Amino acid sequence: MRDSALLAAPNAALVLDRAHRLYLRRYWLHEDALAAAITTRAAALADGIDDLRLADGLNRLFGAAKDKRDAAMQRVAAFTAVSRRFCVISGGPGTGKTYTVVRILALAIEQALAAGLAPPRIALMAPTGKAAARLQESVRAGIEDLPCEAAVRAAIPEEATTIHRALGATRHGPTAFRRHRGNPLRADLVVVDEASMVDVALMARLFDALPPAARIVLLGDQDQLASVEAGAVLGDICNSGAPRPRSAAFAARATAVTGTLLLVGHDAPATTGIWDDIVQLTHSYRFAGGIGALAGAINAGNVEAMWRTLEAADDVGWHAAGADGGLGAAGERLVLDGLSAFRAAATAGERLRALEAFRVLCAHRRGPGGVEAVNAQIEQLLAAQGAIRLDGEWYVGRPILVTQNDYQLRLFNGDVGIIAAASADEPMRRHAVFVAPDGSERRLSPARLPPHETVFAMSVHKSQGSEFDAVAVLLPPEPSPVVSRELLYTAVTRARRRATIIGPRPVVEHAVRHAIARASGLRDALWGGTTDP
Repeated sequence: MRDSALLAAPNAALVLDRAHRLYLRRYWLHEDALAAAITTRAAALADGIDDLRLADGLNRLFGAAKDKRDAAMQRVAAFTAVSRRFCVISGGPGTGKTYTVVRILALAIEQALAAGLAPPRIALMAPTGKAAARLQESVRAGIEDLPCEAAVRAAIPEEATTIHRALGATRHGPTAFRRHRGNPLRADLVVVDEASMVDVALMARLFDALPPAARIVLLGDQDQLASVEAGAVLGDICNSGAPRPRSAAFAARATAVTGTLLLVGHDAPATTGIWDDIVQLTHSYRFAGGIGALAGAINAGNVEAMWRTLEAADDVGWHAAGADGGLGAAGERLVLDGLSAFRAAATAGERLRALEAFRVLCAHRRGPGGVEAVNAQIEQLLAAQGAIRLDGEWYVGRPILVTQNDYQLRLFNGDVGIIAAASADEPMRRHAVFVAPDGSERRLSPARLPPHETVFAMSVHKSQGSEFDAVAVLLPPEPSPVVSRELLYTAVTRARRRATIIGPRPVVEHAVRHAIARASGLRDALWGGTTDP
């Protein structure tokens, strides 16, 4: 096979590595470049860090270690991010990732100002517009109560953007950007939220555009669904395949600065490595009841524990799907209850806020129980209740999800708007209304909108980076490769207060037992294997 012209010719279209993984050459190059960039950056320490000042900052921003046991690993994460040029902070919803990152920014700024330097140039990024907006909101909210000097708070940026926009997307292809090694980002510290959604090609381009001395912090949940495109970058970075002890040098320094004892095994490496750069946050401040237990059981692949939780906890539940694979009678009752505030809302702004209370999340886009069919089912249900009037494509009350960035209109993938009458005097003239983070409303002609879709229901993939008070997770009538442990975990953890699974019992159990395994060589390259052809 290796003698094939598709493999043997110079710059052949395909690459077969030593583990017999077959790549398109461009993806192998992306993966190889990313592995090299991470390995190089993971071995580098940040310059000029004053450990005594950092210890003081950690105690002030997180509280003394003895008083904040739950925050111990947050302190370690902050130390790692400030003192090294590469850091990954992984954790489920509610574990304090953005809480920690705001304090990381403050600590990095304090270090620079104390040394008589200008504050570091900080770039906040996320893979989608919705995720960027959420990061922006979290950072803005976190700045207000930071126990630090006003100059430090003022130097923390309050704007976040998509990775594509930060890199300067061009019309020459999805991975062609104005920012690259020859024209790097103007940033000293880069934070990427929802990193599990970033594919290998985009992550490789981002690392290529980093200045050599810049620090990068990846935030995400390694157990969530991976990117739709090729690769499972965050999972590969975090998953060594076996326990890896921290280096003795790192553990000793981190223990001294953070006050948190980091144990080192007898076979600990003498030098630093990527295992020193990864911090896992496990204590959830959000999920204290059934949602947390359900997510844990799903993540562990424990079917028995999952059913026990679904039967015993008040904030989770299960119903069989309808005979046609749709919501069924129980699901329709959930929808009407979840959308009660939406049905009672009098204005577009009230309806948009009410939509954040409840969402149906589907595993498939098409077919029985898919996004398209379920949105139509909910429309008919609401119309029968008199909540909406289906008088055309742009009916009043239609919620829409933007699916493609439009920088000119300042609308981004993941933004949610609603169709409303232009005025009481012109009820047949319609506007698309979007509410900005500051509460102001923007009205646009529906004809100007970028690609979009109805969003009473949405796919689990598109729900990443979002949160709702309650979710109904609709699984298809039959098992499929898409219905996985990662998908169900991601869907359940979108809920703040209640999660209900709707689907046949065998399909639910299939999801918990079926973990996705992508054929990627990045893990081997980072953790001691090889992707060499």
